[in-house]
Amino acid sequence: MIQKRTRLQIADNTGAKIAQCIGIIGGTKHRYSKICDIINISIKSAEPRAMVKKGEVHKAVIVRQKNAFRRKDGSYLRFDDNAVVILNGFEPKGTRLFGPIPYELRQRFPKIISLAQDII
Repeated sequence: MIQKRTRLQIADNTGAKIAQCIGIIGGTKHRYSKICDIINISIKSAEPRAMVKKGEVHKAVIVRQKNAFRRKDGSYLRFDDNAVVILNGFEPKGTRLFGPIPYELRQRFPKIISLAQDII
């Protein structure tokens, strides 16, 4: 579960490395977000001459979380880190994705699934 002030890895090639969750999209009563949810992030560290700069605010989708989540078939899946992909509308801003991506994103974000190298 991701909440405000959670530090997140960036799983694309936009040049950002670390981001912080500053808001959860979906209303004022949403305290936690999970895989496939859209959040607002602030870039905390980025490479020089990158697409995004430190301090910028973007929307992102959560693609990995440490906390185990339950699939429809009853199995549980957990990852080693919390990671997001920066969005431009509903399309990813980067052109490559790093690390495994869960299959649950296929309906809302088909472009992310097509760019992913590992689909779990």
